[in-house]
Amino acid sequence: MSSYRDRADAGRQLAERLTALAGRPDVVVLGLVRGGVPVARVVADRLGAPLDVLVVRKLGLPWAPEVAFGALGPGGVRVLNDPVTARLDPADGADVQRREQAELDRREACYRAGRPALDLTGRTALIVDDGLATGATARVAVRVARRLGARRVVVAAPVGAQEAYEMLTTEADEVVCAQRPADFGAVSAYYDDFHEVDDDEVTAALIATA
Repeated sequence: MSSYRDRADAGRQLAERLTALAGRPDVVVLGLVRGGVPVARVVADRLGAPLDVLVVRKLGLPWAPEVAFGALGPGGVRVLNDPVTARLDPADGADVQRREQAELDRREACYRAGRPALDLTGRTALIVDDGLATGATARVAVRVARRLGARRVVVAAPVGAQEAYEMLTTEADEVVCAQRPADFGAVSAYYDDFHEVDDDEVTAALIATA
């Protein structure tokens, strides 16, 4: 499997697989905060679609934060990965959820400042992330999009685990994943530049496409 130079390169290549959505007035591109936003910005530009953000928070195991036992979204939406959750002490899980809920609330306030609440009524929501490891974050994003009124939900990512892809096909109307390596490890392994995306980069992307 090849690597992407950075998230912008991944966005350009991913957009080539999404041309069926180009120019459609009902499509809105939703970048998953934060790493999915730079990918989504390029996809939105290539498809001629508006860009917005969807704030979801992965619930990582205390001893292995990259391994998700679930995810949280706006409006109290929560998805748990039961086989992973079973390995976790309930008190530790509650601590992680409280911490991640606080961060979700902070980011939602930050990115929506001066912007109307996200309304997806009758829209096709194209949810974009920089990779699908367990798929838990994208899964909760799909459920949030439906709760916000989306008529159709498509998940797109440059790379992901086959298991995550298959799980998401039962949740979303369509899943587009450019690379699904059999020996998938970490998302970062498929990028030459996988820097941590900060709030300023997310805000800049939203301003640039406003």
